[in-house]
Amino acid sequence: MQSASYNLKVQKWITALSVVLFVAKVIAYYLTNSLAILTDALESIVNVVAGGIGLYSLFIAAKPRDEEHPYGHGKAEFVSAAVEGTLIVAAGVVILYETIINFISPNPLGKLDAGLIMVAGTAIVNYVAGVICLKIGKRNHSLALQASGRHLQTDTWSTLAIIVGLLLMVVTKLFWLDKVIAIFMSGYIMYNGYKIIRQSLAGIMDEQDMQLLQEIVDFLNKNRRVNWIDLHNFRIIKYGSHLHIDCHLTVPWYLNVHEAQSEIDTLMNLITREFGSAIEFFVHTDGCLAFSCPLCDKLSCPVRQHPFEHKVEWTLENLLTNQMHRLKKDAA
Repeated sequence: MQSASYNLKVQKWITALSVVLFVAKVIAYYLTNSLAILTDALESIVNVVAGGIGLYSLFIAAKPRDEEHPYGHGKAEFVSAAVEGTLIVAAGVVILYETIINFISPNPLGKLDAGLIMVAGTAIVNYVAGVICLKIGKRNHSLALQASGRHLQTDTWSTLAIIVGLLLMVVTKLFWLDKVIAIFMSGYIMYNGYKIIRQSLAGIMDEQDMQLLQEIVDFLNKNRRVNWIDLHNFRIIKYGSHLHIDCHLTVPWYLNVHEAQSEIDTLMNLITREFGSAIEFFVHTDGCLAFSCPLCDKLSCPVRQHPFEHKVEWTLENLLTNQMHRLKKDAA
């Protein structure tokens, strides 16, 4: 629960920062009357609202599991990210609408120099905050913080594009570029909102994190123990910043209960040391069978029935299947 409380603290700072940056961009818009800067300010409204939603979701996610929520409250983060992504898409639609209206009834531009300086300052702050937020979110497996970090970085790149476009507009005196920039930025914002919604729905539907799964598989291959004859039916489910890992571990059939549990403890300790302590395990042990002998390199085995032929390298393909590994000729 330590990582959950830390995530909550970080989100508080992100929410406070979003309010300050929003105020700065609104001032910049009133100074310039630029539609492009208005798009930046509208997106910042989403930052403020999404920051509050993310803050509440992390507060819920930090609660310990109870009788009604045996796996904890971590999925509140997925709902938060989905709402945030929806708000981002909505901001893009509003920006597009305002741009079309401005094409019909254009407004004169104001003090672009002062407005550009203010907007440039918000871009720098946004980028630094986004990098920190995304790094912490990935480390603690927090989708809410990752969504906030990506949103801040998206805001940064959109702001930089707006600054470049407005500078080009000042040099060329082609003031219609203000509207073109706004149209392109609305599309970019809506696309990033879609990506956040897609990721949150994947978490709600318990979609496997294949990248994380591959990292764990590679790590286990490098740290494999001789009594770990086989590993299969390996699954990872995310509950916010918490992970739930299910798998079947095959050990020598003659190990007693305490010895088998020792192998499980070693497996769990290895994974938690490498990938964090916010992991819950459900490891089922299987006793090895005769067809396991050709794949088992425990050469000191006192009950071996077949000679060792080769070890199976664990991969995503063979760990996800719900069956013990065997030689192809035996499977046939």
